[in-house]
Amino acid sequence: MNNWFKNNGTHLAIIAIFVVISFAYFFKPLLDGHVLSQSDVIQAKAMQKEIMEYKDKDGKGPLWTNQMFGGMPAYQIWVQYAYNGATYGIALITKTFPTPVGTVLLLLVGAYFLFITLKINPWLAAAGAVAFAFTTYNFVLIATGHSNKALAIGFFAPIIAGLILTLRGKYWLGASLTALFLALEIRANHVQMTYYLLLSILIFMGIEIYQAYKNKTLPALGKAISFLGAAVVIAVMVNASLLWTTSEYAKETNRGKSNLTSTSTEKESGMTKEYAYGWSQGVGESFTFLIPDLYGGATSIDQLVKPESHLYKAVAENVTGGDPKATTDAIGYLGQQLNMQQYWGEKPGTSGGYYFGAIICFLFVFGLFIVRSRLKWWILATTVLFILLSFGKNFPYVSDLFYNYFPLYNKFRAVESILAVVGLLVPVLAFLAIKEAQEGNIDQKTLIKKLTWSAGITGGFALIVAVIPTLFFSFKTNNHTEILAALTQVLKNDASMAHKIADALIQDRISIARADAIRAFLFIAIAFGIVWAFITKKLNMQLAFGLLAFAVLIDMWQVDRRYLNNTSFKSKSDMNADLQPRDVDTFIEADKDPNFRVYDQSIPTFTSANASRFHKTVGGYHAAKLKRFDELIQNQFSKSVNQDVLDMLNTKYFITQDPQNGSFKMSRNPTALGNAWIVQGVQFVKNADEEMKAISSFDPKQEAIVDEQYKKLIDTTRLGADPTAFIKMEKYHPDHIEYSYSAPRDVIAVFSEIYYDKGWNMYIDGKEKPYFRADYVLRAAQLEAGNHRVEFKFEPKSYYTGEKISLAGSILLIAFLGFGIYTDNKKKKVA
Repeated sequence: MNNWFKNNGTHLAIIAIFVVISFAYFFKPLLDGHVLSQSDVIQAKAMQKEIMEYKDKDGKGPLWTNQMFGGMPAYQIWVQYAYNGATYGIALITKTFPTPVGTVLLLLVGAYFLFITLKINPWLAAAGAVAFAFTTYNFVLIATGHSNKALAIGFFAPIIAGLILTLRGKYWLGASLTALFLALEIRANHVQMTYYLLLSILIFMGIEIYQAYKNKTLPALGKAISFLGAAVVIAVMVNASLLWTTSEYAKETNRGKSNLTSTSTEKESGMTKEYAYGWSQGVGESFTFLIPDLYGGATSIDQLVKPESHLYKAVAENVTGGDPKATTDAIGYLGQQLNMQQYWGEKPGTSGGYYFGAIICFLFVFGLFIVRSRLKWWILATTVLFILLSFGKNFPYVSDLFYNYFPLYNKFRAVESILAVVGLLVPVLAFLAIKEAQEGNIDQKTLIKKLTWSAGITGGFALIVAVIPTLFFSFKTNNHTEILAALTQVLKNDASMAHKIADALIQDRISIARADAIRAFLFIAIAFGIVWAFITKKLNMQLAFGLLAFAVLIDMWQVDRRYLNNTSFKSKSDMNADLQPRDVDTFIEADKDPNFRVYDQSIPTFTSANASRFHKTVGGYHAAKLKRFDELIQNQFSKSVNQDVLDMLNTKYFITQDPQNGSFKMSRNPTALGNAWIVQGVQFVKNADEEMKAISSFDPKQEAIVDEQYKKLIDTTRLGADPTAFIKMEKYHPDHIEYSYSAPRDVIAVFSEIYYDKGWNMYIDGKEKPYFRADYVLRAAQLEAGNHRVEFKFEPKSYYTGEKISLAGSILLIAFLGFGIYTDNKKKKVA
């Protein structure tokens, strides 16, 4: 044991430093007991409301929730997956340390493991881990609440480390670690990030296969690939229930095939190109890798409301007469209404750019010059390709090829996020460069020459931006002319004043960029001095690496604090106050009916989950809502609101807001049809287009619109309308709803529940019976005459069978990992 501590003392010390750094970054808010105010987490809690209520009651969360969009599977909201061993691994990371310390530690330790696997000096590896972990995108994700995405990124490095160990011949250890970290990566449940990582690994393996063929070492590579194949199988088995349910559900979501043909401009399957490319990286914005706020930073007016800003002075002088509050309010108006913000890039908005670090970019270029490992070609090829793909609509030549032809690529939006992989690869090459210089295989003169070139390229560019910022950049948005015209109109057609104010905004953007360009130049100069002193032996290795690590930390820390700082946190009491119901919410919550819907028109109904904090809603927010319901929104709510559709969705209450005084009003919908009802007749239609057209104007209480594919489930000769027939809901649970009915003859009942045949089963008096879809999104069934009990139970085989496979996979993973560690220790003892 003493030998183990002695051998691993440096690693333990570095991990302890990581813990200190992570806590230090969040020290004050943690000390004050404050919590991170993450917009996406707040939305997620709203989505999870019903799930958590029933979890507290039953000890297990339901697999379905009616809290949003009429109802949807809970798979991509919150499901426990209790038989998945990776669930407990994720919990260990997120629950052991306060949020978000655990995520930052994962990013640090995971990256450190990769750098150590690459045989980089531990203190240099620590610097590399800091560079990756503190990449601004990771901290922006944490600030906005994209917790799963940040976790998924955290497993990138250890997965690659396991892969490299396996390819080096440590088959059992490398493959078992790959299986472990891949299982955790999948369980983090951000398919897009996993997809991008696997795409980079595909390029990596292509290069390895080429090299093995060239060097005639294909058998050894084949053995490694077979072990890695086993690792993938085990990781997939561990996550069988998660992957199966997700795959099944994805086909039915807005990422799946369109049901409509008459108005569809979509691909047969996947997102529309416009939606997928919505957040595309601007071509010029890639220079924020080096100069953080070159494009203004986040969509914000924080710098503009300072009295020293050009815009503040222009507004004060020309509009408000110098009144501070009026000036700040006026700038706020310009920012909100005319989009006159610091950020001037191509995206609709951003919480922060991609900054890899001035020092890291400098060393990355140095690595391109001197690194001899074939890892360089993998990093370079992947980096170039992924940057091109991140451009999306701004450079469609490459993106369109992948969107149209590469499997699954069109299932994801916000293509800029592929840069998360680049955020790992750039520091890897940067510190491989220092490793190359340390090993002494390149003469000192050549190293200094290449180092100077690298500093000249990166530092020279930063200096040009500092001295002549408009040489390469306009600092104007694409719609600057339209903004200027709108501003002129606001200023009562005073074009001269509008130009003064617009020019002042441009000057502020230039000032922001210039300041960061000077900052980047200084950090490059510091790093150049440290590395030059190390190469020329003016500094010993440990001191040089320590100074470099400290410089990297300061560089990244300062920029991260712009996006994630003490103001990002709130006291728990303030957080709870933000989540308090309004008077209208309290009134509606007093209704004892357990299952009805609310249409909240005071918010962006179909892009906000705010109303779902308190009610089951017609709207909500989710990136993967059911396709049919999304089509219902587009066709029945986008231009005008279809009251018939609201009635069939059992929309019992409306919430509105008075535009004059901001007060909220609630009104009851007298024509809501309830939980279920018996219709007088059925109208058959040929396809989804006809079905959508039919529900645009119909009486849902009297007739059901049914696709003719379900004709065989309806025996019209047995049907008979009778005024004495009735049906009512008796018990409600998200996964299990019970009704009773009475009818002298067979009837067609429509249930105000969303149709999803991948798990919902219907039982009459305990016997399973068929049901069908009606009114485009609802369930319906022919019910036999008499007094009977109807039950709908959500029993997805994909989940329950998948959980059994997950249990088997978890056991295999533990055995695989144990044997991998055992064989590695055995080899060390023999050696």
